Amino acid sequence: MKKLTILFLSAACFCTVLSSCKKMLDVMPGDELDQSQMYRNVYDADAAVIGIYGKFQGLAERYILLNELRADMLNYTENADENLRQLSSHSVAEDNPYASPRPFYEVILNCNDVLKNFDIMLKDKKMKESEYASRYADITCLRSFLYLQLGIHYGEIPYVTSPLESVEAVKDAKNYPKLSFDALLDTLIKATEALTYKDEYPSGTSPNINVDGYPTVKWFINKKVLLGDLNLWKGNYVQAATYYRQVMETAANNSNDATMYTMYKLGWDSNGDMDHYISYGRISDAQSLVWNTQWRIMYEQAANSKGYEREWVWAIPFDSKFKPENPFVKLFSPIGGKYLVKPSQEAFDNWNSQQQLGNTSAPAVPGLPYDARGILTCQNINGQPVVMKYLWNYLNWSTMLPVDMLKRNSTWFLFKQTHLHMRFAEAANRAGKHLLAWGLFNNGIAGAYPAPTSDVTNYHNTLFEPYPFNFDARNSGSSGIPYYRASWYRNIGIRRRANLVNYAIAPGADSTLAIESGLINETALEDAYEGTRWPDLLRVALRRNDPSFLAEKVYQKLKKDNVPGAEAARAKLMDKSGWYLPFKF
Repeated sequence: MKKLTILFLSAACFCTVLSSCKKMLDVMPGDELDQSQMYRNVYDADAAVIGIYGKFQGLAERYILLNELRADMLNYTENADENLRQLSSHSVAEDNPYASPRPFYEVILNCNDVLKNFDIMLKDKKMKESEYASRYADITCLRSFLYLQLGIHYGEIPYVTSPLESVEAVKDAKNYPKLSFDALLDTLIKATEALTYKDEYPSGTSPNINVDGYPTVKWFINKKVLLGDLNLWKGNYVQAATYYRQVMETAANNSNDATMYTMYKLGWDSNGDMDHYISYGRISDAQSLVWNTQWRIMYEQAANSKGYEREWVWAIPFDSKFKPENPFVKLFSPIGGKYLVKPSQEAFDNWNSQQQLGNTSAPAVPGLPYDARGILTCQNINGQPVVMKYLWNYLNWSTMLPVDMLKRNSTWFLFKQTHLHMRFAEAANRAGKHLLAWGLFNNGIAGAYPAPTSDVTNYHNTLFEPYPFNFDARNSGSSGIPYYRASWYRNIGIRRRANLVNYAIAPGADSTLAIESGLINETALEDAYEGTRWPDLLRVALRRNDPSFLAEKVYQKLKKDNVPGAEAARAKLMDKSGWYLPFKF
């Protein structure tokens, strides 16, 4: 592709965030590169990989808006233009730029070009087989992720794996007919499962390096998470859970106990930090909510911190000194930004309908009726509700004033350990493992399988289940006989980490549907504005063949925020054809 001539310059922009990587960026300045200086060796291959991710960064704003503004927790402000208003109210016109699939296909076609050149490099022995396998798998998985996004938002799409001279060629229906979403999932699973390499980049080798405090491994898509997602969408629940479980145990053999027990396991740290609890200075006292530690910190902590390492599976930094520019200040902030979108009243109502844990010992104190994650996710600034997750490095937590008007560092939060646990639980629930699923998003595995005595030999575990559902969370206590400290004993559960009571299932309710609804709602409370909401609603609506699951939630958002056309949006979404955007270049 002609546009590939600037790919390596995008690599420079993205990698210069690290202020190093000289070997990866030994390229000519200017608008174009001589072909002889492209794809000469593994360092050029790495520059191409980083360049693809630099272009992928340019989709961050679109990714958040499509996945959140179309759902029920994000709405537009008075500053928003007609295009954003259409996204929120599901009245998108064909000329709406946010509806165009072109930006996704531009990155996809860049992926196709890079993959073609990787094949040539392998053939010409410019890369070793192992170097080729890891890089080829990375770009293939990123392309599959982009296609999954296209399927989610457009339903039927062309699937193109060849380099093209122009993105316009994608519109050629004769050469590139549209695949249905279901057929697309089959195609993506087949292509991704066929990869010979499914792990992270090997530690200590480019592009998995640490430079100036940035652990670059977090930049790159987690292949097993992607495979889990593809199989979850398709309904292959045991296979999805298998991939998620493998990621959950990334640190299973780590020599550091704290890392082994907490990384992707939602466990507590015996040092009392880095586990992202929501905590209070005094029991059930909202005024004593601990602001400058734990849960909120995960959205501003340094990329080289232990908490960041253990929480985030996929996260890409934006640095104010380099392009592409951080889009989140513009989107969310009323100070120094355009303040285009805001949390919906429906989101606040959801957080405020939760119940905190109280003090059960004398004197008993009931928990407060709200979820502190709402306070730590959104704030009122000058009378305006503001999504803060992407702004904590820009606005001071205590004053809500800019730390530095020119310093607009942030992170694109793509996947964290709570996503992982919720998705595993969703798959487990549909595979019939209801109690395990319930425990993972409530008070943990041990909490779901309590022991009546100090002998926990047959409790606190699911070892009677086949893999991937066999967890050992036994903890006998210091005086227990026999003595146990199993690998999952510190797993605490998502609602317990948030200091909330367990999700209750109404007597007589269908366990599968009730737990699934609870899981999807918990993801909204925990992972709001991280790009998961519309996909979660769509996936369940498709699985249940129940348009109302999606339509009613969007309707309530629009109704509570007094957005015109709430009834029309609900009526449109009650028809499956109304779930997708117009496919118009």
